[in-house]
This record gives sequence, structure tokens and C-alpha cells, in this order.
Amino acid sequence: MSKISLSPRSNYDRVTTAVGHARSVDAGAPDIAWGSASSMIWAASDEIDRSISMSSTPNIGVDLVPFVSTPICRTWHLAKASTHNRSSHWPCVSSWKTAYHTALLPGIYGETIASLFRSQPSKTGSRARGKKAREHIETNYLDWALCDFSGYLAADELYDGPYCVLSAVDSPRQRRLLYKVLDHDPEHEDIRKFLQRLKSAIESRGGSVCGITTDGSPLNPQPISQVFGDIPHQVCEFHILKEITKAVLRVLARLRKQLAAKMPVIGRGRPTAKSKRIVHRRQAIQERVSDLFDHRHLFVRHHMTTAQRARVQQLIRGDRRLRALREIMDEVYRLFDRRCRTETGLAKLAHLRQRLKRFKTLGRSLDKLKSPSLEKTLTFLDDKLMPATSNAVERGNRRHRKMQKSIYSVRTQDSLVSRMAMDLQRDQHAADRDHTTKCLHLARQQTESCHL
Repeated sequence: MSKISLSPRSNYDRVTTAVGHARSVDAGAPDIAWGSASSMIWAASDEIDRSISMSSTPNIGVDLVPFVSTPICRTWHLAKASTHNRSSHWPCVSSWKTAYHTALLPGIYGETIASLFRSQPSKTGSRARGKKAREHIETNYLDWALCDFSGYLAADELYDGPYCVLSAVDSPRQRRLLYKVLDHDPEHEDIRKFLQRLKSAIESRGGSVCGITTDGSPLNPQPISQVFGDIPHQVCEFHILKEITKAVLRVLARLRKQLAAKMPVIGRGRPTAKSKRIVHRRQAIQERVSDLFDHRHLFVRHHMTTAQRARVQQLIRGDRRLRALREIMDEVYRLFDRRCRTETGLAKLAHLRQRLKRFKTLGRSLDKLKSPSLEKTLTFLDDKLMPATSNAVERGNRRHRKMQKSIYSVRTQDSLVSRMAMDLQRDQHAADRDHTTKCLHLARQQTESCHL
């Protein structure tokens, strides 16, 4: 009989046994002796193989038996690796599910598990998606985007913090072609290099540029003429109308202030018949100023209902300057009528500029109508395929701003390039995703109809 003594500090120690089967104990009652010292555990053994039977009962003695019984239970081997818990002074019981020891996390958070898997971490998908997408922009994506190039471009710049993104879009196809992220404000040389790179990509795939649409930026005309030569250059109609609308509203605000300054001052004292007339006049002017402010949008609105036109006639009654403002906006909208040619539009513009000279009281706020960029907004009238606005490229810019706002606020040039590349790759696979979604919906409907 062998004896093993366990001290209180080793209650959680691991005991290693030899491989074998446990021997059965005698049916007789064992000798039990209680003591105040450390607990005692007795184990039966023989010469062939040994096993250890542990018990939490103190001081239990078991006599040796001369015969061998059938195996009762199996002794499981514990894994060599163990996880210790530092939360208590005593060591923790080992667990065979943990393959690695814990590692200290710098800070006040204690300890964390480094890995819960026996094998090494997989490297599948560890490479950033943005780097993969950037490799396919100049090859696979451009092959897809320029396979049926329409010949009409729309170019614009997007400012994102300290960076500027130059982008170009196939306007009729609504496909983004190329982009360039700058860490500074664009200059003529930056735009020229970008357009030259775009031209090389188009001509290498058998395409040609028939026209281009941009905003009213003064940086665009010179690089466009240097790279593409003498091609139709359309300035975005929306940008010009936006500037003219702001100018008209500024004139209207100034007229309201001048009208409010004419309000008579009411004297102190008991009201008389004369003072009552002054009060009524003051109230009428206040109501007119309020109406002009509440319905100021009607002076720049393009399409109006019958009720809105009647309201405008009430507002402009008795003031030729207000009437002239509304008539100027009507003539500006008639410039962009698709039923006219560019020559007819230029004639209307000349007539409008001549008429502005008669309204010197309106000030220089409407000098935008004398800008040479306004003439380039009428280029699309001779070409029905050329878009009048740069909404195609602006739509991509709005999408980029929305993604940047929802993902992160701290931007770097490399992250912007990767994000734009992934967005272009998403556009390339949009048709396949829609087709897959329709097939799945159709299959689900057929399955539900069969069950019914």
C-alpha cells in the first residue's frame, strides 16, 4: 500500500497516472482514521500497473486485493497547456479546451486570451479589400466601363477636408471612369495630367471624346483645350442657374430693406385722425414686407401653378422693379429650352443683357448674366446627346460623401483611394447582383406557390 499526502497549498495540483485500469477494492469496510493533520489519500497498487483513486474524504485506508476486476472507468489525460486564473491566490484547474496561455494586456483591463484555437490563425482575407480593388481599376474595370463608351464626359472635383478628388463619368451611361486623389488644391497641371490619363485610357480601347460637361470653375477650360482640342465644352446649367437665383434673391432682399425703411414713424401721445392714417400705412408696409419674405421663392420658381401665379401678381403690383425681377427669371429659363438651337439661345441672351441696362436701380447684383460662362451653358442645344448638367458626376460625389460620413471621420489619402476603388468595383458588379436577387425572388415565389 502506497500513501500520498496533499498539502492545503496543492489542492489544485495535477496528478499524472500511469496508463491502466483501476483495481476494484475489497467489499469490506475500509479503516477510517480522523486526524487533525493534513488529509491522507490511500491508493491500491500491484506489480503490473498502477492507478490512483482520489477521494476528498480524509484519512481513508484501503487494503490490497489479490484479484483483478473488469475496468470500471477510464482515467483521462489532461492537456499539457493550461490557463491560469490570476483572480485568486490559488492556481486554477487546468482546462483541455485552451491551447495557449493567456497574455497580459497593457493597461488596467487585466488579462485576455491570446488565442482559443489549437492551430495557427488563418491568413485568408487578411489582405485589405481596397488594395485588391485598386489593382483592377486600370485593367478589368476600365475594360468594362469603356466597352460601350458614349463619347460624352462629365468631370468635376470633390473637396474632402485637405484632399481633392478629381473624377470623370460617362454621362449617358452613368458610369464612373477614373479618379485621382490629391493632397492639395487642384491646379491646371493636375487637371491636365488627369485628363491626359483619361484620354489615353479611352483611345487605347478604341473610343473618342465628343464633348465634355463641367461646372463653372475657371480651372477647366485651359486643360480641356490642351488635351482634347476643339471639342464642345458644356458648362453645367444647374450651377449657372444656382448663381443667378442667388443673385435675384439678394436683389429682392435689398428691395425689402428699402421698403421697410419707408415705414413712417408713429409719434407719441393720444392718437388722432392723422396718426391713425399713419398707423394703417405702417401696418400695410409691414404686411407687404412679410409677404415678400414668405413668398420669396416664387420669384425664382420655374414651374408655377395658377394660384402661385396669381399670388406673384399681387406681390409685384405697383412696383416695376419686382415685376422686372420675375420677368428676368422667366427669360433666363427660356434660354435653356431644348426646342431651340444654340444660335437662338445666344440671341435671347443678347436681348436679355440689353434689357438689363434699363434697370440700373437693380444694381450690379445681376452682373452674372454678363459672364462669358453663361454662353457655354447653351452648347448642348445643338447636340441632343450632350447632357446639360453634370448630375452624373455629382451623383457619385454625393454617394462618396455619404459613405465617408457613415464610416469614419479621420481620412487619409490612402484610405480615400481604397474607398473609391471599392466603390467603382461595386458599380461593376451591380448588374450581376440585381440579376441574382431577381432569380432568388423568383425561385422563392415558385417554391411558395408549390407549397400552396
